[in-house]
Parts: sequence; structure tokens; C-alpha cells
Amino acid sequence: MKRLPFGINRLDSTIGGGAPRGSVVLLSGEAGAGAREFMSTTAVMNGLAQTGDDLFDLHYGDIADKATLPDEIHYISFTAEEDQLHNEIEMTMDGEIARRGLDAVEFKSLSKNYFHVSPVPRNWYAEQTTDITSLRKRHEDREGLLSALGDTLSERAPGNLVVIDSLSDLASAVGDGDTLQWSDVNYLMKGLEKASHTWGGLILVHLNHETVSKTQHGQLIDACGGTLRFEWETGGSTRARTLVVKNFRGVLSQIEAENIVKFETDFGDAGFDISDVRKIR
Repeated sequence: MKRLPFGINRLDSTIGGGAPRGSVVLLSGEAGAGAREFMSTTAVMNGLAQTGDDLFDLHYGDIADKATLPDEIHYISFTAEEDQLHNEIEMTMDGEIARRGLDAVEFKSLSKNYFHVSPVPRNWYAEQTTDITSLRKRHEDREGLLSALGDTLSERAPGNLVVIDSLSDLASAVGDGDTLQWSDVNYLMKGLEKASHTWGGLILVHLNHETVSKTQHGQLIDACGGTLRFEWETGGSTRARTLVVKNFRGVLSQIEAENIVKFETDFGDAGFDISDVRKIR
């Protein structure tokens, strides 16, 4: 089975080189537990690998025999622009590593579509001009958010790594008038899972699971081929971040065969990292 590396060496080596191509992986986490850092690390490390940067060899090493790099790397945001995302990612890892890795990442902001139906003043999220081109762009902004996302994915996802930041933004917009319902989000994820098998890339979808109900969270898990759960664990006077593979076709069986229960995680110069592997004794 062909794989695409997550860019976290110890995780990739444990699961056979990375995620099976054609996967949609839900990165479901508590606030600050590491899901966002995982997402940005995957984009940056694959960017370094794609350009042949020696920083990839230094912080990751050789990719597995079964793994191949994505053709392109795309980062889709509903609320932020490229410069804002660059600044946020650079705060999660060494600045030079982030900048050099992000050179290979294509950013796409859907903020105009996202905020268009909201009461947010237009000059907060779009340039104010009055020429014909501007008026045409304002008409394009009225395209439905999910339609814009679908068009973007159809164009950018085949053969590529795509990061969607974040499903929590869609969840927060559900029920706001008649524009977006939860069933729309659920259908989107089911359709994305179906299409991804044909596209043959890897799609990471971030979610702060505190923003959805337990039932909605379960529906999202069922809709995705894999779910990585990021949690805070408290023991005594200390807190630790952990990663649990909730479900993952083509991956979970390998972890179970190794009797792995949880991955303890940490952040370093190269972003998200695995600091320890817990096994059943």
C-alpha cells in the first residue's frame, strides 16, 4: 500500500511510512493538545522534503520505501490569510525551518466566502475598491462556502497533500440562518472521503472537538478514513499531551499488533514530535 509521510519520523516509521494514499484524516483535539502543531508540521516537513532541503535530512531522515512525497502541498483556511498563517506556524517551530518549508506550500483563503454572509464589516476581510473588477469579485464572494471549498479541493487535492484549517469554523457557522446546516457538513465529509480514494493524495482536516456535540463528533469519525485524537492527560502534578489513533484503515492494525496504546508527544525545533510510545505490558 502506497503511503504519504506525515513528516513526523517516529510516527511514520511505526505505521509503515505514513498515511495510506487516498486517506482523509481527522485531527481531533482539545485546545492546545497538539492537533494544530501536527497539521503545520506535516505541511512544513513535506515542503522541506519536496525541495530537497538538507533540513529535512537533519530533522527527519530518509522516507520509507513504501512512502512517496505529494506532488504539491496546499493549505486551505476559512478565516486567515497567508501572512497570518505563516506567522502562526513560525511560532510553533524554529523560524528558519518553517520559512524554508512553507516556500513549497500553496495557501488558499476562503475568508471572503466565509465572512460574506456574516455581520462582519467587509473592510475587515477584503480590500475596499470600487472598480469593475472589484464589483465582479464581490459577486464571486457570494458563492456558497461549501461550493467554493468543493471547487478548491477538486482542483488541488488529486495526488497532493491538502490541509483544511479548520472544520471548527464550519461547525461554528451551522444553524446561522439558512446558509449552512450540520447535514451539509456531514455530507461534505462523506463525499470527501469517497473522492479521496480517486484522488490518491492525503487530506488532513483539523477539528477542535469541543466545538461539536458528541453525536456530531461521532459522525465525523465515521465519515473519515482515519482519526487521530490529541488529548491532555493529567497525572499527579503534571500534564502531558498524548496522541491516540482512534481509527485508521490500513494503520490501526499495525499499531494494535505492536500493542501500542498511546503516543506521548512534544514540540521541538521541527514542530510536533513523538517523545514516547506506550505499549501494553
